[in-house]
Amino acid sequence: MSEIRIPKLEVAATPQSEPSGVGSGNPASVGTGPEAVRASTSISEVRRFLLARGNSAFADRLFGGTMMACAMSIFGIVLLIATELVMRSQLSWHKFGFAFFYKFNVDPDTHLPVFWDPVSGTFYALPFLYGTLVSSLLALLIAVPLAIGVAIFLTEMCPKFLRGPLGFVTELLAAIPSVVYGLWAVFVLVPLLREHVNPVFIAIFNNSVVVKLFGWTGIVGDKGFFGGSNYGLGMMAAGVILAVMILPIISSLTREVMNAVPNSQREAVLALGATRWEMIRTGVLRNARIGIVGSVILGLGRALGETMAVAMVIGNRPEISKSLLSLGYSMASVIANEFSEASDNLYLSALIEIGLALFIVTIIVNALARVLVWAVTRGTPARVQ
Repeated sequence: MSEIRIPKLEVAATPQSEPSGVGSGNPASVGTGPEAVRASTSISEVRRFLLARGNSAFADRLFGGTMMACAMSIFGIVLLIATELVMRSQLSWHKFGFAFFYKFNVDPDTHLPVFWDPVSGTFYALPFLYGTLVSSLLALLIAVPLAIGVAIFLTEMCPKFLRGPLGFVTELLAAIPSVVYGLWAVFVLVPLLREHVNPVFIAIFNNSVVVKLFGWTGIVGDKGFFGGSNYGLGMMAAGVILAVMILPIISSLTREVMNAVPNSQREAVLALGATRWEMIRTGVLRNARIGIVGSVILGLGRALGETMAVAMVIGNRPEISKSLLSLGYSMASVIANEFSEASDNLYLSALIEIGLALFIVTIIVNALARVLVWAVTRGTPARVQ
């Protein structure tokens, strides 16, 4: 018959009473006698460290003050940037006023509008506003459906083994420097658009039947959206490269907002007999719509301020044309390209005023996007309609 061994239970000895010095905050009061030694061996390492470091009230106040100063420095930096831009653009503002953003001169020989001529002292920002808005809106038109599709697949339909790698690759696009995007666009995207994509749109929008049926709209024909010369460079190339750049921002934020929708909403819709698409449409997208709009606006803010990639493909010509194949200019691009060439104070002041306008628009767009994202993730309860 085998012998049954019962393991011995070892109970740690606990002191009958806590030493008088423990918890007083003064390590010297612990003492050095045999009782103090037994007390010091019974307390934890964390408690021994807290007893040894002494009073931390001053250190806590110093740490709190330092962190507060770090946080307030953000407001200080923004205020300094705004103050510098306002002061440096005073010369241009006093000369042109608010007409700086909508007026232009007319060439007496060609009767064409002249927006930007540093030689004659003509500085009007309308073509840069137009180029920035058109390229950014075109980027949203391309990127938003694709980004929402990526977010829906990652949150609702993607297998678990593919969810991590696909999400990582999508967010990796946001880490690529813009100048790398610009080089890729010059050597790959522009030839692709010029030789394969733009000819298709030109053939469709300039078709005689299409022009006869829809010529009254003004979007087809030689003076429509795809009229004029096909350079490859221009608004179309700028919009496509911006779409690629803002895609990871919109998709990652949309995915986070969709993950914030409670699973009970999905289960409730499915319990009523809905299909997967109906569950996504009514249970997820409907509750996350405010956050999706916020992510789109945040992507718009990124597109408005993009500089290098756009400057390398937009063509850098201060003109306004309806055609997406035409060359253009953006506010960020003209500052980057011409700031080092500004030869007089008025020229420099006009460029800084463009920077001030871009700064204000970016702050407004980002603030609006953050408010919308906060509304769906913190303040708006989920519901099914």
